[in-house]
Amino acid sequence: MLTERQEKILKLIIEKYIKEPIPVGSKVISKVLKCSSATVRNDMGELENLGLLEKTHTSSGRIPSEAGYRYYVDNLMELKKMNAEDMLKLQIVFKNQQLALSDVITKSLQVISDMTNYTTVVLGSTSHENLLKQIEVIPIDDVSMIVIIVTDKGHVEHKNIKLQEVSLEDVKKTVGLINNLISGTPIDEVSSKLEFEVKPIIGKYVKQHEQLYNAFYHVFSDFTNQEVNIMGRSKMLEQPEFSTNIDKIKNVFNKLESPEIINNITEDDDNNIKVYIGDESNIDSDVTVIKTKYKNGGEEGTIAIIGPKRMEYDRVVSMLEYIKENIER
Repeated sequence: MLTERQEKILKLIIEKYIKEPIPVGSKVISKVLKCSSATVRNDMGELENLGLLEKTHTSSGRIPSEAGYRYYVDNLMELKKMNAEDMLKLQIVFKNQQLALSDVITKSLQVISDMTNYTTVVLGSTSHENLLKQIEVIPIDDVSMIVIIVTDKGHVEHKNIKLQEVSLEDVKKTVGLINNLISGTPIDEVSSKLEFEVKPIIGKYVKQHEQLYNAFYHVFSDFTNQEVNIMGRSKMLEQPEFSTNIDKIKNVFNKLESPEIINNITEDDDNNIKVYIGDESNIDSDVTVIKTKYKNGGEEGTIAIIGPKRMEYDRVVSMLEYIKENIER
């Protein structure tokens, strides 16, 4: 159990170190708290013994440990209100009624990346609660057409396909067959139903059945696969922790390209904002991931902000809360 003064010292050291990654000495803290350097040194020593602070080899000052950041986030952090300028930039995105929800989410996270100099990630997916209502096809020319997928929740997706020497009549037969056999199927089960219910019989009704089946199968596979957008990868290079350590930044970049690491970001079942510090992030000991789930109608996914361990936790959590509220409104 920390004393009130020890908590103030830990909070001051973390907030100073977040602003500038230089070890914090007792003199700086004693001036703020108006007590002797010796008193502060004693408390800093105790905080170090508890594993909340670390001493570097190059300075007599202290820096926060992973456990120190965790104590700060869980017990000491006070959320920082978003300033008017930041809020206005995001409101411009959210009030643009010409944008689809997926574009609103991506653009808002791009704004966050630009404002914070951190990397942002959007992992979007169509909810398994969506049922296929129908598909439609609009011909563009002799070989190109647009396939439109409509769900019962009103979610609409479209994809361009190309078909060689396939009659419009065969396309219409295939669309009718799919709508008759798998309308009402959960979106994430459509590909399986195509494989086991449509594929065995499509050849009886359609001449170019193989080409048509493959085209529609790929359309649904793309629709149900999780969409990943990563904004501001290069922002990591601007952080002192990574700018001079080529091996570390290579490791972080490789992790961000890994499907397993990205998919791990979505593991939690609840919708609360989660903070994963250092090794908890599964990316790097100097990285923090702050994330939350969102849900709007038939769409759901995860938004995350990835930055250095000395991230502006109070600001980032407030921004994520604000974005989540606006997405789900």
